[in-house]
Amino acid sequence: MLNFWTDCSRLLERELTPQQFSAWIKPLRALDYDASTGRLRIGAPNRWKLDAIRAQWKEVPQISDKEIFSYLKQNAAAKSEDRFRKQKGSVEEALAGAADRLDATYNVAYIAHAPLEPRAALAQWTDGKLTVWTGTQRPFANRDELAAIFHLPESSVRVIVPDTGSAYGGKHTSDAAIEAARLAHTVGRPVKVVWTREEEFTWAYFRPAGVIEIRSGIGKDGTLTAWEFHNYHSGSSGIATPYDVANQRTEYHPVPLILRSGSYRGLAATANHFARETHMDALANRAKLDPLEFRMKNLSNARMRGVLGAAARSFGWPRKKTQEGQGFGVACGDEKGSYVATFAEVTVERTSGAVRVVRLVEAFECGAIVNPDGLRNQVVGAMIQGLGGALFEAIEFENGRIKNPHFASYRVPRFREVPEIEAILLDRKDIPSAGAGETPIMAVAPAIGNALFDATGARLNNLPMVPNGVRTA
Repeated sequence: MLNFWTDCSRLLERELTPQQFSAWIKPLRALDYDASTGRLRIGAPNRWKLDAIRAQWKEVPQISDKEIFSYLKQNAAAKSEDRFRKQKGSVEEALAGAADRLDATYNVAYIAHAPLEPRAALAQWTDGKLTVWTGTQRPFANRDELAAIFHLPESSVRVIVPDTGSAYGGKHTSDAAIEAARLAHTVGRPVKVVWTREEEFTWAYFRPAGVIEIRSGIGKDGTLTAWEFHNYHSGSSGIATPYDVANQRTEYHPVPLILRSGSYRGLAATANHFARETHMDALANRAKLDPLEFRMKNLSNARMRGVLGAAARSFGWPRKKTQEGQGFGVACGDEKGSYVATFAEVTVERTSGAVRVVRLVEAFECGAIVNPDGLRNQVVGAMIQGLGGALFEAIEFENGRIKNPHFASYRVPRFREVPEIEAILLDRKDIPSAGAGETPIMAVAPAIGNALFDATGARLNNLPMVPNGVRTA
């Protein structure tokens, strides 16, 4: 077996990858250039010739993470498809007649899946048939893609999935499998390809960035009267509000890609819930109502009220503050047939602005529970993962290059940052089971953000919220 990275001198081809997104190769004699990926394969019989290859790339100026949010607003599709637009009542009339209204914008950064194991694959050809061992979430889709690329019947391609070092929605595509299969086909021997950590951070796809704009109105008694919600780029998953409001409009606006983007645990529901639940908390503050009371006042859905009530009882809401810099927050939501409510306790060190999430209590209901231990692992794992995107995870990029492509510069939650966690599982034997892998992550960020507001008086509308601590009001 050949290892592509340590024994590349014995390969007959090499793939060259540009340093910048959207770069293209200058005219050069080559066996094969794939314009869709920007990768070039050049014949080379030995290490000397491999090392002698020098590719010149044509690069173009590109925006940075500092400009991404204005870009998304300015480059949104002129008109979205009908399936991305929902409306009932008259938002404009309701806003005009509202006792109070609140408009706000929320920004969500690109984040990486950051799996412990980067993309990897081992490919072997035998008698015209291909076998690939790879960590993937979609083995059948990988098989179909490999069959199409090599013009094989599906019966001639086998994809084997060994234990995978995590994925979180990030290993749907066949990148490493295709590379290993091409190389193995060329040399006639098995080839193993393992992406470096830098390659994983640079060429894998990200959870998309987004801009979310909300206009809302409430009556004198705190009843929601108007709700308008626009998502630019990050997606439509979880965009519908669970709250009772007679006049509402929601719309998702697609935007051309800047960075490669794709599935991430919870999809766009994480961004949409962050914006909605942060906004609901701000409205409760304007209405001078308790955040839980305000939500309950505008909710008729029994399942949503059920998770809110269960989590509130276990958390001990409402809580009385016992120290300076302490705060409590709540958020809730539903997606894919399951319901979640999260309560958070945080502390903020006044001098440094350092944030600590002290406690998370989450109630989760997905119908009938089949595997309690597996469900609890999903819920707790999602809560921990949600800490990173809420507090400090963000991809930094400039001029087509990722600036933090290593764990040394891309911060993820560490053991010392994991709070006390309580997961409350509501078993509804009368309701068919739904999925549990994604929804538990959705309310973590807004619950923490609302707790930070309670602690400091500073409303944080951007994810991540506190990459460098929080400035108190």
